[in-house]
Amino acid sequence: MLKFINLTVLFAGLACTVMYVLTGLAGPAPDSWANGWMAGPIILMAVLPFTATMGRLAGPLRELRGMVPKGFEGAPLAIGTVVQVSRTGLSVNDQPQLEILFDVDTMDGQSFRAVARSLVDLTELAAVVPGAMLPVRYRPGSTDGRVVIAVDAPQAEMQAAFDRVRLAKGLVTPRQLQIAEQGLEGRAVILALAPTGEIQGDRAVMDLDLRITRADGTVFDLKQRKPMDASAVPQVQPGMVVKVKYLPHDESEVVIQTLVNP
Repeated sequence: MLKFINLTVLFAGLACTVMYVLTGLAGPAPDSWANGWMAGPIILMAVLPFTATMGRLAGPLRELRGMVPKGFEGAPLAIGTVVQVSRTGLSVNDQPQLEILFDVDTMDGQSFRAVARSLVDLTELAAVVPGAMLPVRYRPGSTDGRVVIAVDAPQAEMQAAFDRVRLAKGLVTPRQLQIAEQGLEGRAVILALAPTGEIQGDRAVMDLDLRITRADGTVFDLKQRKPMDASAVPQVQPGMVVKVKYLPHDESEVVIQTLVNP
């Protein structure tokens, strides 16, 4: 809509400016310039920059309200891994807009590279670094190479997308996905965390000691060895309390629910 308004203002300004040149500047009378067609240059110099600025701010302003830009409402979720970050120069309420290059992985196993522009709170800038994983929305079949950060997605939907993408990439097993989707929620205290020195893909293998509180308040201890993303390691430091899921009939493995950045 704003694009249509901008084009309308541009054409109206150009048409009025042409008439102003013909009837005003080229007119025979000394005061020919003072006529109604002066609106043309005024539109081009004052009104058009304002409407263009509003068009540029439309997407960021929707983000501030927890909405995605138009055209991405209800679009499928995917997980984007940050490749490169740069500032666009635009800021809204002291929040800088970043241009973020992503490697995007979809829940059906597709991968592609895309760019998003997003406002980021100053307190969250340190989290938007190469290697970080963020939920994004994409338009299937689109060739414009654009995605948007899914600021509108509920945490449960983001976690489900994260789990499905990891399954499609072979980063989790079907059993771990079953636990994540069907398991009971519990809480665990990280008693110990130690790297084994092994690497699986780009992930370091960690030994974890957990004390887990079941949904009914009872407790059990568990030792697990699992590969972990670098972004997840700060969330599972000794002494931290994390959310987990477990199957009540088989407590030999739990899934730790690390946060997916909104």
